[in-house]
Amino acid sequence: MVLTRRTTGHRPTLEDVARRSGVSRSTVSRVINAEPRVSAEVVDRVRQVIVELGYVPNQAARQLVTHRTGAVAVVAAQPENRLFLDPFFDLLLRGIRRELAGHGAQAVLLFLDDPDDYARVADYLGGGHVDGALLFSLRPGDRLHEMVDRIGLPAVFGGRPLLRDGDPERGGQAYVDGDNRGGARQAVQHLVSLGRSRIATVTGPYDQENSAADRLAGYRDVLPAASTDLIERADYTLRGGADAMAALLRRQPGLDAVFVASDLMASGALQTLRESGRRVPEDVAVVGFDDLAEIAESTDPPLTTVHQDVEEMGRLMARLLFDITQNPGAPTRSSVVVPTRLVLRESA
Repeated sequence: MVLTRRTTGHRPTLEDVARRSGVSRSTVSRVINAEPRVSAEVVDRVRQVIVELGYVPNQAARQLVTHRTGAVAVVAAQPENRLFLDPFFDLLLRGIRRELAGHGAQAVLLFLDDPDDYARVADYLGGGHVDGALLFSLRPGDRLHEMVDRIGLPAVFGGRPLLRDGDPERGGQAYVDGDNRGGARQAVQHLVSLGRSRIATVTGPYDQENSAADRLAGYRDVLPAASTDLIERADYTLRGGADAMAALLRRQPGLDAVFVASDLMASGALQTLRESGRRVPEDVAVVGFDDLAEIAESTDPPLTTVHQDVEEMGRLMARLLFDITQNPGAPTRSSVVVPTRLVLRESA
């Protein structure tokens, strides 16, 4: 029997893909670059052939022709160790990575942990290494807002960009956010409907992102006359939620409900309530925010919380960025607000 030996050293070319797919070389190029004007059927066929042949585009040549790097910066104003301990960011990054992979792009993670990091990240973003940036957890007056505007780098923000006091509202900066205020309103209205009359809240840090201010505003929409003694600020961590709950109990030992602005903080609040001898929900009803399954379904008791599709928010951030980078000058949505809904479990 004679075996046909595959020629070694032959790297599949764009022409090989075109020939096997039965389309033109330019059509294959459009598929690889995720350009419009190619039918879904042709895209699927070409991508299947790319996998079968093991074709890898010549990135250097591709960048010279398209002026694109195939990389997107994901910039987080969070310490690296804290970021990966938070299930919210894990889901957000999963959505971003999956959407980028569908476009043949990769994520480059950049962290802003201390003031010296800003110059380094700004130099990198301005150096032509990436096609755009996805930015989240930024602080009021963060210099990166002005920097991406100045160098003309396409960018999408996770959450509404924060402003310094007195700054004019920025126009044209794209963002993806959840309906934080509406979700908080649903949570507090539910606690009121249960007959609870001394409803406290644990809110997030005001200097980090608009979500904390919006969730507090939703609480005040329902309870405009609530005493400041019923409001405690924390840092979106388990320990922060536990300490905030302890502070509320010291000031208001007769409180009978609490809306906590994140599931991670709510988990800490539940620990404090249990240690203080309060029964949940009999003595104190608890509602969280985010509906992170690994937290909300494993707390004791399981957590009633406000659901937002965090992974989809990551996908939408990346999708909106591609709309901007692939159709420069074309009208695109400047922002997307993801709806929220209350998920009832045993804690309230």
